[in-house]
Amino acid sequence: MTPHLVKGALLLLLAEACFAGIGAIVKFTSATATEAQVVFFRNFFALLLMLPFLFKHGFSLLKTKRWYLHASRALTGIISMYCFFYVLARLPLAQGMLVLLLSPFVVPIIARFWLKERPSRITLAGIVLGFAGVVLALPTPDPNLNIILLVALASAILVAVTKTTIRYMSDTEPAVRIVFYFSLLTAVLSAIPVPFYWQPLNSGVWLAFLGMGVLAAIGQLAMTRAYAIAPASDIGMWTYSSVIFAGAFGYLFWQEPITMSWAAGVLVIFYAGYITTRQRLL
Repeated sequence: MTPHLVKGALLLLLAEACFAGIGAIVKFTSATATEAQVVFFRNFFALLLMLPFLFKHGFSLLKTKRWYLHASRALTGIISMYCFFYVLARLPLAQGMLVLLLSPFVVPIIARFWLKERPSRITLAGIVLGFAGVVLALPTPDPNLNIILLVALASAILVAVTKTTIRYMSDTEPAVRIVFYFSLLTAVLSAIPVPFYWQPLNSGVWLAFLGMGVLAAIGQLAMTRAYAIAPASDIGMWTYSSVIFAGAFGYLFWQEPITMSWAAGVLVIFYAGYITTRQRLL
């Protein structure tokens, strides 16, 4: 495996651990805070943590000719965030994180037509195998879950669009600028509905929101850097790692059971990611 793929994969693993942590915090706060509050404070605290980068680089950090891509990424990102948080509040954490596992199936398709990155046959085989793993790991079909699963699918597609946008703009936009604009624009957009859905919050929730902002900033920087140095179609499969972290958090904090079908699905998913990345050794 080439060094840039190793580094990209490790950065993506760090990002997915942070995103699983965000998922756990969302589940914790969903019993007290509204979804509008959760989305806003996730973005607001992430923006605060990005301000030192603005002071370090100066206003030159904001200079860009590709503002439309930043705006597009922020819009798709915030819509996917609302969808994702909606799903997390209604499913066990490990199953809810499967939403993110759907996006790697979409990334190579978008990258093929938009970025002209042609996936290899092994990559395509890994995508099919990974899809089979997700189906195996999903909960038993329940008519009451149809709406939730449709929202999950919408979130996965939007996440894939967001990740491919990062890859597209990374040739001229540094990782810090991409993340700063994302934090700024999503904080502004998510502030609009907050006054209409406000409710009092306790100190534990405020600390959780702060932690979510820290994880969001680290996760966004790591993910953005990962997709900047490695093709989305090559490392996107390692997004699957988030479900391992989510399963551990769900078991530790909510005693959510780890079912055999879920564990089998995760093993299949990781094998799909392994064969997809290992091809670069040949």
